[in-house]
Amino acid sequence: MASPKGKTEMIVDAQAPSAAIDWEAVKVELGDIPWSADKPVLKRKSRDFYWFSPILKPLLDPMIADLVVLPRDEADVIAVAALAARRRIPVTIRGGGTGNYGQAVPLEGGIVLDMTGLDAIEEVSPGRARIQAGARMSDIDRDLRMQGWELRLFPSTRRTASIGGFVCGGATGAGAITYGQLGDPGAVLGARVVTVEENPRVIELKGLDVRKVVHAYGLNGIVTAVEMPTAPALPWCERAIAFDSLSAAARFAQALGEMDQVAKKLLTVHDPRIGPYLGELAGMIPPGKAVALVLVDANALAAFDDHVAAHGGELFFARDPKETDAAAFAHTEMPPLYEFAWNHTTLNALKHDKSFTYLQLRFLPGINLEQVDKAAAHFGDEMLLHLEFQRRFGRVTCTALPLVRYTTEARLREIIAACEAMQIGVSDPHSYRLSDAGWKRVDADQPAFKREADPYGLLNPGKLGPV
Repeated sequence: MASPKGKTEMIVDAQAPSAAIDWEAVKVELGDIPWSADKPVLKRKSRDFYWFSPILKPLLDPMIADLVVLPRDEADVIAVAALAARRRIPVTIRGGGTGNYGQAVPLEGGIVLDMTGLDAIEEVSPGRARIQAGARMSDIDRDLRMQGWELRLFPSTRRTASIGGFVCGGATGAGAITYGQLGDPGAVLGARVVTVEENPRVIELKGLDVRKVVHAYGLNGIVTAVEMPTAPALPWCERAIAFDSLSAAARFAQALGEMDQVAKKLLTVHDPRIGPYLGELAGMIPPGKAVALVLVDANALAAFDDHVAAHGGELFFARDPKETDAAAFAHTEMPPLYEFAWNHTTLNALKHDKSFTYLQLRFLPGINLEQVDKAAAHFGDEMLLHLEFQRRFGRVTCTALPLVRYTTEARLREIIAACEAMQIGVSDPHSYRLSDAGWKRVDADQPAFKREADPYGLLNPGKLGPV
């Protein structure tokens, strides 16, 4: 695979490190810890959503684990870590498997460690919750809401994503318009990490040290629990609004994002040409209109409605808080609006047109709307912009997960270069290497912590790359 700098990545004999391992002896040493060597299970647990990328798909399709291990608690995790260290077994950690660029794919076989058995909320106190890494985010929020709290951030894959997978493999999501990104100071309060050594240690990370494992693809120790900040649960309403153009929708969203007294959880804008790909929502969108999708506090609806009217918007879909919660925590005919946002947009589009792929773009605060207009005019039908508005260190801006019509890798690299020439930041989703994460890279010495927590280089090998 060609890297952004034109160098070629190669996986040579990727399964060789696990080929000489006595797997029957490993199964015996696991004792009563659940495991599976069933081929369909191995294949399913060795996959995530890397197939969004036509570059990653042929590279990662052949990769498969030798064994899936399903720890029930932290004691099981420690036992597996010790076994892996003794026998030098590669270990790839998996949560819900909702990553987009191979974070959960085992490049060198070995063990896939399915963490979903560690799913308890250990402690809830005002403004924070300590949660085991395998807990599903929808389950967490449902339980927290019963106590008057909610997570600040969640991905569009909330129904299936685990909190540990989100922290270690994700970047941000719904809530970004208020709380920014997971890599920002204070977005993750703590993490409990098991090292992969013959005698594993349990390390408690706090404060800025937490960023050693945030968005690190599970390279830097096995995260068994995280401590997350929470916010008071609000009565969220869903609103979908149509506008005459992408530019008009973006300006509505920018201004709404800057209205600090109106609480928002989601602020998504779609180019008019994306509407037909939005599944159950598509038939409701007025033809040829751009769309803004919003989760807004029911207490602020009067101000919100005035803002919609001032920007010439047309409300075409609405749910009250009870209906919004039902969509999020039960199964309704119409999915929650956030499942038409973030990278669910790519998933919805691929159901209709397999020629699409995507990029991850960041626009500069202060000039983001001008950059959006410039990019839309420059790329035309080759790139359909989908914007996610968020607050970054006190300023409202937007990122994009645009739908890109894929032709060749060379052309995709030209598109990336053209974006960078416009001062639009690019985080390359067509590489499985952490070193290519672009502006999603976290400001922490992650390689140094890997040397401490994974001295034999057994965790998710092949994903680090030069940093």
